[in-house]
Amino acid sequence: MDRFIRALIQWQALDRPAPARTLTVREVRRRYAERAARWCEGHVPQPVATVANQLIHGRGGKFGVRTYRPVTDRNRLVTYLHGGGWTVGDVDTHDRVCRRIAAALGAVVVSVDYRRAPEHPYPGPLQDAIVAAEWAAGAFPERDHVIAGDSSGASLALGVAMHHRDLGGIPFAAQLLVYPPADPDLKSESIHTYGAGYLEDIDDLRWYYEQYMPDPERRSDPAIDLLGADHRGLPPTVVGTAEFDALHDEGVELANRLQTAGVEVQHIPAPGLVHGYLLMADIIPAAEAATHELLAAVERTLASVPML
Repeated sequence: MDRFIRALIQWQALDRPAPARTLTVREVRRRYAERAARWCEGHVPQPVATVANQLIHGRGGKFGVRTYRPVTDRNRLVTYLHGGGWTVGDVDTHDRVCRRIAAALGAVVVSVDYRRAPEHPYPGPLQDAIVAAEWAAGAFPERDHVIAGDSSGASLALGVAMHHRDLGGIPFAAQLLVYPPADPDLKSESIHTYGAGYLEDIDDLRWYYEQYMPDPERRSDPAIDLLGADHRGLPPTVVGTAEFDALHDEGVELANRLQTAGVEVQHIPAPGLVHGYLLMADIIPAAEAATHELLAAVERTLASVPML
């Protein structure tokens, strides 16, 4: 395990954070936001040309998007969906992530402040993600468009890609799925091996699913049970996993199933790291290196796309 990650785990063990289900949703959101802010405190963010916030109309009401324009524009577009168990996280917690993507790929990045569970359970966040991708494609046309996300945002990203594949919608040039939750039954070996003591707890993962998907009958929907979905005809995909992540095995299995379905896949492992490492790139060199590898893989994919 990376020595900085080990230090983070030891530091958290001293404080023993309360299980999510013992707190209010507001308290869980505040804890997540404070941790994300602490991990980038004192570090200069990647420069971008402009940042703009605005509201757009979704099926269930207005929600926000934050648009980053890169200093060097290479005619790319990324619709980005933040992680946080469909319940926590927002465009602020993932601001540094989106700035890195914009700078590395020379892309306009549209970060989606989708409505969150439990106030807006499934399919509300997915519907917002679909609308946001359509808005981004209309606002920034004729660009190589990547649908991307981390953790729960990765599951939303894949749901968006499947929606547009099925309806003949946006022809995404690539998708980026970083440590995606792919099995709502949480039955993989890594869930039990790394489901306690590695910054993410298995009971918190269960709680997130309960907030997002209160009806167990719908957990077999393809946008939830990603391992059971039809993966044929999806765009070239970069899948990122972390070695000491409860969701590690799900991500590996998803990459394998995508590849079996004929999708071009690059699997980028992150040895020594844990779930959420994208948010740690400012303070942990190995997390910064893994983030760089992920974006280099997306760059390789886009470099092979014919010019529009």
